[in-house]
Parts: sequence; C-alpha cells; structure tokens
Amino acid sequence: MASPRQRAARARYIQYAVLVAVVVAAAFLMDWAQIQRAFFNIEVARDMFPRVLTIALKNTVIYTACAFAFGLALGVVLALMRLSSVGPYRWIATGIIEFFRGVPALVVFLAIGTGVPTAFPGREIPGDVLGQVTVALGLVGGAYMAETIRAGIQAVPKGQLEAARSLGMSHGRAMVSVVIPQAFRIILPPLTNELILLTKDSSLVYVLGVYLETQELTKFGRETMNTTSSLTALVVVGFCYLLITIPLAIIVRRMEHRAERAR
Repeated sequence: MASPRQRAARARYIQYAVLVAVVVAAAFLMDWAQIQRAFFNIEVARDMFPRVLTIALKNTVIYTACAFAFGLALGVVLALMRLSSVGPYRWIATGIIEFFRGVPALVVFLAIGTGVPTAFPGREIPGDVLGQVTVALGLVGGAYMAETIRAGIQAVPKGQLEAARSLGMSHGRAMVSVVIPQAFRIILPPLTNELILLTKDSSLVYVLGVYLETQELTKFGRETMNTTSSLTALVVVGFCYLLITIPLAIIVRRMEHRAERAR
C-alpha cells in the first residue's frame, strides 16, 4: 500500500502529465501562421517605434506619477481626518473615501472631463489633459491609499506616540515626525501595488478626448490597431506596460521579504 507521500507524488505526476497534454494539444490545434501574422507582424511593430516610447510610454509614466503624488497627499490628509477626534472631519473623510472607492474610475473621468466644465464654465482644471488625469486618477487612488495609510498608522505601537508626547512634542508634531514615517515603512508594499493599479487605470485617459501628443499606451495601441488592422499593436503596448509594472512588482516582493526578515 502506497504511503501518503507516495500518493502525493503520484498525484503531482498526474497533474504534470495532464498539463503537458493540454499544452501539446493546444500547440497542434493553433494556426501558428495566422498567429504570427496577427500578433507578431514585424513591420507593424517597427513602425510603432520610437513614438510608442517617446509619446505613449512617456505620457503613461507622467500621468501615473502625477496622479500617485496627488493621491498620496490626499490619502494622508483623509487618513488623518479619519483618525481625528473631531466628528465632522471623520464624517467628511469617510464620505469622500467611500464615494470614490465605490464609483468606477471611468465615471470619475467622465465627471472630471465633462461635469466640471459644465458646472464651472470658464473654470476648467488647469493643465489640460494632464491636470484632469491627475485629479481623476488621484481622487480614486487617494481614496484607496487613505485606508491603507490609516491602517499603517494604527499598526504603529501606541507607545511610540506616547513617548514622543512625553518628550514635549505636540500631537501633530509627533504624528508627522514619529508615527507617519514608521507607518510608511509598513505600508510601502501596498502603496507600490496601488501605483501599479494607477498605471493600468491611466488607460481611461481616452475618455477625455486626447490627441496624439497626449495619448497614453492603450489609446496609442488602439489607434495603431485601427490603422493597421493588426493585433501586433496590442502586443507592443502590453510589453510596454510590463516594462513599468514588472520592476514595480519586483520591488514590492523585495520589500515584503525585507519586512519579513526584520520581523
């Protein structure tokens, strides 16, 4: 009679065999010539350079960085308001956080792009597309980051705040100088994950009516695909997104491993 370890090993071998069979069957059934023409057209990919890097990728990075900076600042303010002893501050912060976490990012983009100019004629958000993207993405990202920051602040031992107060620091000074820096060391991995999500959500910029100089990766890929009738544009755009997100994911994993070793 087989031992539990032998049965587990046998089950793994069966799973490996099934996986190999599925891969081989898929490889035989695929039309590789059609796949090459549709997804790996070298001419189409060559024509996308260097504009995909100098325009689309650059704009995606700029949009994401500006939105993350705005969202992080907003998130800190909202987190401190959620932790405030003043009731109205908590109510306002809770309302903002729950609203922008519950509303799709696409709706926020539409509201910023069309609602604000309608409600405030002649008082559009400065910075053209960049300003609108910063505010729209920043509001959505800031709502999520606020809860992350709040959790990080609450994870800092209360003795740290009490020790700072015993040294003569005011509550606000103790929070800024002692508690918040420690909280950011705790929440740095989830904040980096939020940066990755903002990078992908920047694809919603198209609803603002961008032109060539302000296109991000997804819009640029869609325009190229419509022009060339080739899906190669999506492959190139996907690779460019990976150039941003994979290094960030590696950074997150390293920070998590470092935090585990520290604990």
